[in-house]
Amino acid sequence: MFKKVLIANRGEIAMRILRCCQEMGIDTVVACSSEDRNSLPVQFSAESVCIGPAQAAGSYLNQEALIEAAKAYHCEAIHPGYGFLSENANFAKKCEDNGIIFIGPSSRMIREMGDKQSARAMMKKHGVPVVPGSDGILKSWQEAAEIAKKVGYPVLLKATAGGGGRGMRTAFDESEIQNAYESAEAEAQAAFGDGSLYLEKLIQHPHHIEVQILGDSKGGIIQLGERDCSMQRRNQKLMEESPARILTDKQRDAIHKAALKAARAVHYVSAGTVEFVLDREKHFYFIEMNTRIQVEHPVTEAVTGVDLIREQIRIAAGLPLGYKQSDIHLTGHAIECRINAENPAKNFAPSPGQIPFLHFPGGKGVRVESALYSGCRVSPYYDSMIAKVIVHAPGRLEAIRKMRVALEEMTVDGIETNINFLYLILFNNDFMVGNIDTGFLEKNTDAIIRWGEESRKAF
Repeated sequence: MFKKVLIANRGEIAMRILRCCQEMGIDTVVACSSEDRNSLPVQFSAESVCIGPAQAAGSYLNQEALIEAAKAYHCEAIHPGYGFLSENANFAKKCEDNGIIFIGPSSRMIREMGDKQSARAMMKKHGVPVVPGSDGILKSWQEAAEIAKKVGYPVLLKATAGGGGRGMRTAFDESEIQNAYESAEAEAQAAFGDGSLYLEKLIQHPHHIEVQILGDSKGGIIQLGERDCSMQRRNQKLMEESPARILTDKQRDAIHKAALKAARAVHYVSAGTVEFVLDREKHFYFIEMNTRIQVEHPVTEAVTGVDLIREQIRIAAGLPLGYKQSDIHLTGHAIECRINAENPAKNFAPSPGQIPFLHFPGGKGVRVESALYSGCRVSPYYDSMIAKVIVHAPGRLEAIRKMRVALEEMTVDGIETNINFLYLILFNNDFMVGNIDTGFLEKNTDAIIRWGEESRKAF
């Protein structure tokens, strides 16, 4: 096992990794920006190192600084968390070249799966269902138009190096295809340094279902059930749950087998996620494989009892999986809410600032992942997510009720958050019966905000 690990991330995921390393008897060094010198991970780690300025480009994305820090502090491995460099094949390769273990898949695997079109072609070859679309990288908008005619509008143009909703544009008819292509290409080039695009038929308002997988270097691969991540705003997940209520037992079994087939096709090693869309007829299609730990991994941990970060570290150290497929049983229902520092009433504008007082909920089946503390400051330089609240209960309705109580108790003073917005969603009739898809918030956000304003006036 590793003696010392460099944590190359910040916020709640840095704290999550830090705690796990401490439980495993692994020393840690937290890499931080100048903005995060007083952060909770820095305060609780035995060692920390400032790697650059507040801007992520000079710190958390500074590959050379991270490599040098790991070497200077004699770290055998680097855990990248999620976001930042977690799916950067070049960074993983630099770790490999410098004799540092990248806690995640190999650089080759990240590169293969990071190229969305190559991943799609590989899945198709191995019999995993994929959304109809182009068979390779598009050469021009005219080629995109020809393929769109064959698969039928609407279509989705996607960056091969994309993620987080960037480099994606929709065309609903032939008049929109050129602008959609050029816009997606420009955004992808700016965001990822690669403007390559491919095309898929747009599955309108699907359910977003993902399956958690673990694979070791000995050839062992298991799946740990699915998560429904359909509650999204502008392609960003807001709430996740496991298991997915929309699936029948037969569909669940089929999608689990497809995820295992996908993982085995690429000989996957580490923690990863195979993502699918489920259309209105409940046909599912592969969309991508995420080669990192996911933000929403705690819901899987809640229903399986498996510590995914621990397994990820063990796998990176060359150890076999601590579980067989027969050991994995989903128990109860888990829901996660992402708490963001933003103002829903002002088009979800970011709300950084000082937090004079903070209180997290607790009790049986309630878990909070965060790096906040009373007196800390939410920075304007990074993602607005400041905490995750996870609940686990015997059934879905009990989990919804438990989450309502948890959000009622949660107090974050000094800044605006989306806590009340999430709380109102939990009372929505469609959400209550599981009648949601990725278009739910697009259709209901204004009504939810109005309902909240009217309720406050009434009291």
